[in-house]
Amino acid sequence: MIEWVYRRIAQSEQPSNVVVATDDDRIVSAVSKFGGQAILTGADARSGTDRVAEAAEKMGLRPEDIVVNVQGDQPLIHPECIDEVIRPFRDEPEVQMTTLAYRIQNKSEITNPKDVKVTINNKGSALYFSRSPIPLARDPETVFDTYKHLGVYAYTRWFLETFRNLPEGRLEQIEKLEQLRVLEHGYPLRVVITGHDSPEVDLPDDIPRIEQLIQEQGILLPGR
Repeated sequence: MIEWVYRRIAQSEQPSNVVVATDDDRIVSAVSKFGGQAILTGADARSGTDRVAEAAEKMGLRPEDIVVNVQGDQPLIHPECIDEVIRPFRDEPEVQMTTLAYRIQNKSEITNPKDVKVTINNKGSALYFSRSPIPLARDPETVFDTYKHLGVYAYTRWFLETFRNLPEGRLEQIEKLEQLRVLEHGYPLRVVITGHDSPEVDLPDDIPRIEQLIQEQGILLPGR
C-alpha cells in the first residue's frame, strides 16, 4: 500500500522529492526494497504533522519550502491532488497551510465517524472539522452539500515548526484530529475543493472495497 501511495504521488508535477517518514524499521525496509526513499523519525510524534516536521528538519529544508503530507493509507491518491493542494501557495502569498476536501457522493459517509467532515467560511478557510455530520440541518427539507476532509496537507516549513511547538488542543484530543490544533490556536487553514476522492484504508474491511475500485477503474501501479 505504501508503494502505491509513493508512486502515485511521484506522478504529480510539483514535488521535487518524495520521502516516507516513519518510526518503524520495517517500513523503511519495505520502502528501500521498491527503490523509494525513507526517513526514520522518533516514536514520540503526537501526530502525522509532527512527524513530517521532524522529517523536514532532518532533510534541512528552508523555512519557505513547501512540504506536502499525504497519509500512507491512501493508495488511490490522485497525482493532481498534490498539485491542487500546493496551488494556493502560488496564488495567495499569505497562505501557510492548506488541505483538501471532497464533496461527499456516498451519503453513508456523512454519518460514518471515520469519514471526517469539514465546514468552510466564505474566504475558503476551515471553520471546523468533525467526525459528526456538519453542518446538520434543522429542517429535513434543507438541501446542501457535505464535504469530506481528505488526509492531504501542505505547509511551509516555517509553519510546520510553528505547529510542532503548539500545545495539543482540547478539541484535537476529543476528536483525535490533528488539524484542529491549527484552528484552536487561531491560525487559518485554507481548504481546496478537489474533484478526486481519496478513500483511506482505515480498517481491514476497507481493503476489498479499495481493491474493487482499483479493478473497476483499471488502475495500474505506476513505475512498475
